[in-house]
Amino acid sequence: MSGAGLRAGWAKTDITGEPWGVGLMGYGMPGQRGRGLLTRQWARAFVVATSSHRVAFVVADIGMFFQAAVDEITDRLATATGGRLSAENVVLTATHTHCGPGGHGRHRLYNITTLGHHRRTFHRLVDGVVRAVLDAEAALAPADLSLARGELHDASVNRSASSFDRNPDRDRLPGRIDPAVTLLRIERDGELRAAIDWFAVHCTSMGNGNRLISSDNKGRAASAWEARERDRVPDFVSAFAQTNAGDMSPNLGGSAGHGPTDDERDNTAEIARRQLEAARALAAGPGRSLAPIVDHRLTYVDFGAAHTVSGPTGRAVLGAAFAAGTSDGLGATVFQQGLGNRVGAISRALYRRDPVLAAQQAPKEMLLPVGAVGWVQECLPVQLIRLGELHLLCLPMEVTVTAGARLRDAVAAAAGIDAGDVLVQGYANGYGHYLTTPEEYDAQRYEAGATVFGRNQLAAVSETASRLAADLAAGRPSEPCTPPARQRAGRFGSPSGSTVLSRPRPIRVAAVRTPEPGGRLTVDFDCPHPNRVIPDSYARVERRDGDRWVPIADDDSPSTEISWERRGSAFTARVAVDLRGRAGLYRVGYAEAVPGRYTWALVRVD
Repeated sequence: MSGAGLRAGWAKTDITGEPWGVGLMGYGMPGQRGRGLLTRQWARAFVVATSSHRVAFVVADIGMFFQAAVDEITDRLATATGGRLSAENVVLTATHTHCGPGGHGRHRLYNITTLGHHRRTFHRLVDGVVRAVLDAEAALAPADLSLARGELHDASVNRSASSFDRNPDRDRLPGRIDPAVTLLRIERDGELRAAIDWFAVHCTSMGNGNRLISSDNKGRAASAWEARERDRVPDFVSAFAQTNAGDMSPNLGGSAGHGPTDDERDNTAEIARRQLEAARALAAGPGRSLAPIVDHRLTYVDFGAAHTVSGPTGRAVLGAAFAAGTSDGLGATVFQQGLGNRVGAISRALYRRDPVLAAQQAPKEMLLPVGAVGWVQECLPVQLIRLGELHLLCLPMEVTVTAGARLRDAVAAAAGIDAGDVLVQGYANGYGHYLTTPEEYDAQRYEAGATVFGRNQLAAVSETASRLAADLAAGRPSEPCTPPARQRAGRFGSPSGSTVLSRPRPIRVAAVRTPEPGGRLTVDFDCPHPNRVIPDSYARVERRDGDRWVPIADDDSPSTEISWERRGSAFTARVAVDLRGRAGLYRVGYAEAVPGRYTWALVRVD
């Protein structure tokens, strides 16, 4: 059997956070607070093991993992497994959807627009990830693992092309994108049972005006593949992970919500479909069996005070270009991408007075010294994972495609392997904003303005990654360095979205609107505060077939959406479902407090 000696297990757990009143994490828009649900959020976990080593890999439908959640998850896993799984060999990655509830971190910067820390969302995330990893480990069994590689050229575009063009090695990435698609196939008894797909594209198909929870294009692709395989393999799990997506946009038309169509929901579905079809093609084709080797290295770096051959890094500073936003989501109109912002004169004066600061951050037009005031994490993990021939460089940063290409070269050279066997896994184990090349940094567009540790940040990451790769190749331990002080959930939660003043209310059908041909069926329910109890599914739709009710949709289906309206302490939920023109007798249910029980509305559609 190919891959003999490897065992694998996988699992999927709901991590949907509070859907009402919580600021959505990603765009940083103060008014973008949740009002409903398009799709649920999931944690998909995979554990791969040999007789001596194991690695857990998680892909979660969230914007990013912050330190508080990482610390809580890894500590709980270490306790539950007797140390078999810990921060050393657990990889926590985010799809980077910009439409999930935030407030699951403790650093002040990220909780400003979410109106504080949200304990319930934090614990939904932590509890779900821990359960998914433990379930995956419990399911470990012999498996064949193989890699398949391809390319996808019509699902991403470079949103900072002028910065990319400054790179002397730009010709290595024709089209200004990273088209590489890598699929890890997990098979048992010759049958595909699980898969992880890596492709570089932002989860920003849904724009900053959306107020419904959405797993965006990658979550949509994963759920669609699982739905296709459900009859064949009920426990099939697929994850669509990120790589170096820092400057990769799904908005092919060049602005938020534009391209391939001018509708953000259609765009989400189409970019998801293109990623899914590329993955399924690789799943059906030849692959390269992985050797039964699992290994890992982890270290911590104080990026606010690192010394590199290129010079020092500096305390985290966000630039004016960051505040301008990107084509995926515009920021404050008083700022612009690139140099020439009004704060530039202040920055230049500071640089003249402080040559050390100039060496660290120039030519950034400095806006917010978030490191000096303790608003962000500066001591961050760098992790290297080996699964057979595949090496994953796991970074808590948004890495541009050229920076990613240089990092792959650095790891390959240090480990004595081919660069094709290295992937940069961004959005992993924390959040440290962006990572650009020095040439891109000098242009100071959005990504460079958010490269918070300065022009030499890439050198610091590259030197650390090379050290880990050399240690792993030689079979020697790596210097772990000093991790940051541990963080936990806050004792008090934000009043935004709070259920403190709410009370249980009976659920009743308030209104039913039958659709015109080709339209949507909508049912309104008077209901309790939607954050009081987060059920497995808020809504369920069934169609009568003979003498039985057949489920056709729930609140995770592409055909449904739920939105809530509040009047004082009273809430009304509107459940909308696209029946695709199918006549029949339907019932639409809204979840009661008792799991599995619904209040139903009967509707005949002609």
